Amino acid sequence: MDDDQGQARDAPALAAGAELSALVIGLLKGVIYREGDERLWGTLVDLQARVRDYVSVLGLELVLDEAEGYAFLKSRAETAEDEAAPKLPRLVARRPLSFPVSLLLALLRKKLAEFDAGGAETRLVLSRDEIVELVRVFLPQSSNEARLIDQIETHINKVVELGFLRRLKTAGGSARGPDSYEVRRILKAFVDAQWLADFDARLAVYRAQVDPDKGA
Repeated sequence: MDDDQGQARDAPALAAGAELSALVIGLLKGVIYREGDERLWGTLVDLQARVRDYVSVLGLELVLDEAEGYAFLKSRAETAEDEAAPKLPRLVARRPLSFPVSLLLALLRKKLAEFDAGGAETRLVLSRDEIVELVRVFLPQSSNEARLIDQIETHINKVVELGFLRRLKTAGGSARGPDSYEVRRILKAFVDAQWLADFDARLAVYRAQVDPDKGA
C-alpha cells in the first residue's frame, strides 16, 4: 500500500520531468512554433522558468516570444565570470552566411516591417517571383536570366533551411507551379531593429560589393 501511495505521489513529478525533457530536446533540435504544436507550446509556456534553469547549465538561453508564437535556444552572452571559467563547446553553432543569403534576409526583414506597419494581415506570404524581384536589383546584371533565377532560388532554399521562410503547398496539393513562401516571424529576432535602422546604408555597401560601378 505504501509503495502504491509513493508511486502515486511521484507520478506528477515524473510526468513534469518527462515534459521538461521533451521540451529541451525539441528546442535543441530547432525552433518550436505555437502553430506547429499547440499542446507542446502550452507546456513550454507553463514550464519556461524550469527550461531556462535547465538550459542555463548548458550555457544556453531560452528566447520565447508569446506574442509571435516561437521559441528557440541561443548561446548565452559571456560575462566576466564566464571568461575566467573553463570554455564549454558551443551547443548552438554559429553558421556563417553568404552575402546573397544575408542580403535576402535583410530584404525580407524590411518587407516584414512594412507588412506589419500595414496591420491588415498576420502572415506575410510572397511568391517566388516576388522574392526574385526583391533580390535581383541588388545583384550584378546577368545575360543568362535562367541562371540568375536558379542562383536566387538556391539562396531562397538556404533561407528555408534556416527556418526564416516556409514553403507553402501550391493550390490543389500536387499541382506544380511557382512556389509561395511565408516569411516566418522569428526573422525579427535575428535581424533586430538597430540593424534595420542602418538598412539603407548597408544596402549601399552591398551594392558596392557586388557591383563596384554602381557603388562608386
